Amino acid sequence: MKGPALLLAGVVLFSINDANSKLLSGHYGLGEVLFLRYAMLLPAFLLARTVRPGFGGPLSTRHPGLQALRACSMMVSAGGFFLGFRHVPLAEGYLFFFTAPLLTLGLSVLILGEVVARAAWAWCLLGFAGVLLAVAPKLGGLDAPLGGYLALLAATFAFAMNQTLNRKLRTEPGLVGVILWPSLLGLALFGPLAALDWSSPPPMELARMLGNGLLAGGAVVCTAAAFQHSDASRLAPWGFAALPVSVGLDLAIWGHWPDAAMLAGGAVVVFACLMSERARRRGLVQSIPAGKTWVPSAPSGSGVTVRTAESGKAP
Repeated sequence: MKGPALLLAGVVLFSINDANSKLLSGHYGLGEVLFLRYAMLLPAFLLARTVRPGFGGPLSTRHPGLQALRACSMMVSAGGFFLGFRHVPLAEGYLFFFTAPLLTLGLSVLILGEVVARAAWAWCLLGFAGVLLAVAPKLGGLDAPLGGYLALLAATFAFAMNQTLNRKLRTEPGLVGVILWPSLLGLALFGPLAALDWSSPPPMELARMLGNGLLAGGAVVCTAAAFQHSDASRLAPWGFAALPVSVGLDLAIWGHWPDAAMLAGGAVVVFACLMSERARRRGLVQSIPAGKTWVPSAPSGSGVTVRTAESGKAP
């Protein structure tokens, strides 16, 4: 249970980070909050690397372009979720986020050249129908948070792109590519935005902004460690714990309880994601040539590994 426990810890840390960002978003701009997040995350990572040399993996990369694209997708994801959660409850935002595995299917075909089973596509359509079921009652009102929904869609697509690039970069494991380089880009990108819209926060709120960096860093470390102890097929269902955690935070902080449409849509999305992943894995098993064996996702959560039955080594 060590892998699921670490993943749950990561889910809780991510959820607290998002709740804290949502609270801050009512008073501070996107640039300031995210700049201070990375201003804390980068020194924390460098300190860990000083205390434990080599922490996070090698600095060199054979794919600088892909690393840069991954860092950019992380910036879009972070910014989109910040803007989306400003207008939308946490649980509703996570409902959009849970469609990321479905978007990843399409990207895996376009970018990785994978073949996806027809059943998986059918479950994808059902998953997006679940999102529509949840948000449809709100779309007709004048106060519908359309901007928030669009920001969440963009953030979810960027996250799906990030997950696809993680699989493309599975030969370069470690935290450098998901903490160090994105933190440097975050400082360069959000620094000028922060300067344009800077609002001097009191000490407690400044501490909360900096704390976001520690929360995000801790969540990434916990999630990476989880995949070192369990494969992705076992951990995938545990990721949906973010939904009840976000519902609890919505209720505890904002007194917001999800309506019936949200609960029904959430159930449809979770079910569709699980069934889509099952269909995808069955299709992968059937497509592996004779004399090969299929091993579920690598410890990095980056896809599948095909090993020869004779030697047990990855080709």
